[in-house]
Amino acid sequence: MTAQAVETEDLATVIGLEVHVQLETDTKIFCGCSTEPSDEPNTNTCPVCLGLPGALPVVNEAAVEAAVKLGKAIDAEIPEETTFHRKNYYYPDLPKNFQITQYDAPVCRDGTLSFSVEGERRSVGIERAHLEEDPGSLQHVGGSIDTADYTLVDYNRAGTPLMEIVTEPDFRSPGEVRAFLAKLTEVLEYLGIFDATRDGSLRVDANLSIVDADEVGDDGDIDENVLTSANRTEVKNISSHKGAEKALAYEETRQKNAIQRGRAVEQETRHWDESKGVTLSMRSKEAEKDYRYFREADLPPLEVRDWKEKLSIPELPDARRERFQAEYGLSAEAADKLTSTKEVADFFESVAEQFDPGLAATWVADELLGELNYRDMEITDVSDRFDEIERLVELVADDEITAKNARETVLRGMLDDGERPDDVVESEGLGKTSGDEVQQAVEAAIDENPDAVEDYHSGEDGAINFLVGQVMQKTGGSADPGDVNQLLRAELEG
Repeated sequence: MTAQAVETEDLATVIGLEVHVQLETDTKIFCGCSTEPSDEPNTNTCPVCLGLPGALPVVNEAAVEAAVKLGKAIDAEIPEETTFHRKNYYYPDLPKNFQITQYDAPVCRDGTLSFSVEGERRSVGIERAHLEEDPGSLQHVGGSIDTADYTLVDYNRAGTPLMEIVTEPDFRSPGEVRAFLAKLTEVLEYLGIFDATRDGSLRVDANLSIVDADEVGDDGDIDENVLTSANRTEVKNISSHKGAEKALAYEETRQKNAIQRGRAVEQETRHWDESKGVTLSMRSKEAEKDYRYFREADLPPLEVRDWKEKLSIPELPDARRERFQAEYGLSAEAADKLTSTKEVADFFESVAEQFDPGLAATWVADELLGELNYRDMEITDVSDRFDEIERLVELVADDEITAKNARETVLRGMLDDGERPDDVVESEGLGKTSGDEVQQAVEAAIDENPDAVEDYHSGEDGAINFLVGQVMQKTGGSADPGDVNQLLRAELEG
């Protein structure tokens, strides 16, 4: 935009993403080195990933399969043939001084990913998804990238398979970006090609421009000439959904403030400093010609058309969400929770096969996920104890313990102390009180609390809750509160 003062309400935000995801493969993309993290630097390396003279790359088949699966999931065009190129630039973490990537013949192009944000459905175009190798990693000692005393290079990560997913500039707010990244992560995990728990497994470069609001159509489209003429900044070092929203909210405000004051926005690359919550200028933004792309002569063209036909993909989260609502009669909210990850959805279906689906949904979506979230835990943290959690649901289903005790004592004891459900029930004496014992406790509570009885007959609703509490106290919390309420009303009305 031109350097003249403009009111912020006359401005619109345009964002496009380049999302780099680490693919779940056992070995690197062009050699046989392990992709498992190592505490010892520069040990998972070989002549290929170090770029030594004479070393020849060989494509990892699993990485290509992962890219094709994503292409099918986003309904992208998958060509008959794909090729690799060299992207030339100089940086300490790039041992060859070029990166093997893809240029004009990516594995996937022209796809779409839909997601929900603030209750509305949005679709974003996926321009391309291509394979490339990860550079090494830089360790800034004594500070951050701009304040470190010195920097060390670890090439263990060099050659790790990445898929770069490039979107169209279809985002109009940082919140949309966060929602999109959450949905993309969900799809990648369902496909089994990505592990979000790995450090650095997702990295985002975001391009943000500010344009005149009247250049944006009612459908959100913007003329290509407007985008070309607008200066944009590329924000790097974003590694989470939340971080993307924060970084872009800051950058959006920074650019709008500059334009409002009549200052020009520089076209540059900026670094997101998570600790300070600001973006910092790194360098002027490179143009495509600066990378001097040319074909990688050591890798022949790769035919991928047949892979699209032979590879199958699992049921994706949107389809599974709709099926859960139709098959199990779940609410949209419950179905959302139960399909948040493939592990959660799989476990729910395992429980629903054995017990009432409504009970299974309550215990997985509300009780289990709620307690895990409170402890900052994931479903994968208890995946080796699914049989114990199913046993807990069985105890509730068979009316052996109350739901309250199951949640507040047994489940919490399992998560906090590693105990087994039956052991907690026995040690805490949580077995349900017999019907005769509950009836005796009801009669005793009525006899011992005449004032509460009188209040009940006077129409005070709180009186019945008091009497329920007295019965629960007498039974050590092992009676069902709903049953107690009914028994008390029967006695009082009899």
